[in-house]
Parts: sequence; C-alpha cells; structure tokens
Amino acid sequence: MRVLVVTAVPAERDAVTRAWRPDAAPDATPIDATAPDAPTPVVAGDVLLDVIAAGVGPAAAAAGAATALTRHAYALVISAGIGGGFPAVAPLGSVVVADAIVAADLGAETPEGYVPVTGLGFGTVEHLPPAALVRAVADVTGAITGTVLTVSTVTGSAARTAELRARHPRAAVEAMEGFGVAEAAALHGVPVLEIRAVSNAVGPRDRAAWRIGPALAALGAAFGKLVPVLERWEDHD
Repeated sequence: MRVLVVTAVPAERDAVTRAWRPDAAPDATPIDATAPDAPTPVVAGDVLLDVIAAGVGPAAAAAGAATALTRHAYALVISAGIGGGFPAVAPLGSVVVADAIVAADLGAETPEGYVPVTGLGFGTVEHLPPAALVRAVADVTGAITGTVLTVSTVTGSAARTAELRARHPRAAVEAMEGFGVAEAAALHGVPVLEIRAVSNAVGPRDRAAWRIGPALAALGAAFGKLVPVLERWEDHD
C-alpha cells in the first residue's frame, strides 16, 4: 500500500517520518519554511509512505499534492500537521481526525453575511474522508473526530472565532492546508484523510501560549500507531 502524506513545513514532515525512523535527525529548516521538497519515503510493514512538505496554505498544499499524485499511484492521501484547536472541543496537545474537511472562507461577503462558494453556484466546500477509516484511526490513536476547517488567514480574534463556530458548530480544528490536499486527491479519485495535533487555541493571537513541540510529538505518536489500521483498511477496502 502506498500512501502520500502532505505536510506544510519540514518540522511536520520530520515529526511524521520519525514515527518510524526515530534515529533520523530533525531538519534544520525553521518552522515557518514554505519551500516544497521531494518525497521522503518511509517503509513500515506493508505500507510505503511518501512524506512531503508542500508549503503553507491551501494553494501550495494542492499544488504539492497534485504534483506527487501525477508521479505515483496512491491508495490514500493524508493531510497532516499541527493546527489551532477550538478549546471547548480540542485542547492543546490533542489529536483530531477530520470527519469533514471544510473550506471555511471560500466564498463571498454579502450584506446578509458570508455566503460559501457553493451558495454562489460554484465548486464545493467540503470533502468527507472514509467514515470507517476515520473511526479506526480515532480508535487506535485516541483522537477526537470533528470538522477540520481550512482557512487562508489564521484566526486572531474572539469575534472571528465566534463567527466560525456559528457557521461550523462541529469545528474542532483550524488549519491551512487540508482542503487543498483534499481537492487534489478528489481530482485523482483517491480518498483523503486529515490528521491534526493541536498546538494553540483558536482565538486572540498569543504566540507565547503556543505549544508547537508537544503538538509535533503528539502528531508523531499518532502516526506511529497508523500502520496496522492502514493495512487492515486496504485489505477490506
């Protein structure tokens, strides 16, 4: 089984690959690096994972995922990384598996409020990962399930947080790449999964309160438990 894992930055890529290669040295590139890279292959059991850092944001993620999908045939694409958790649902250090991947700000502002792009008669704003796989991954990792929102601008105020929660009551996490990865996977007819570890709370921006290191460790720990689930899912898919 060959799986494509798309992260945004090298630190996330390294957290995933070290789940199976604990002796691998972390990349020296800073957390905010955006340059895409060649896949880092990792073999675990009967699963071959190609892990890439495609860059920050839905456009970079979509481009990186689409490029990789033209080079190899994959059974599954996973968008992975850290993100902001809605505190009432996903506290710091928790892991979330998306049961819905939603573009939270793809649409238009109107006098009556926000209208998603689907309300304008275009495209889509939601992708649904395979429900059985979501449940299995959540069970083995102890993860929360819920909607993961993809945004192009990270939330930095209480007002914006309340607005997102009102529009998306099941939102657990906010991140910047999942919908782009899901769009690329859908175009290639490949199922998608999104896994996020919570590094900060969605709300007023407080960088001092972020816990990036523990979130990366939680992400790696979750990936370290995935291989048996992926092997069983492929056998029964």
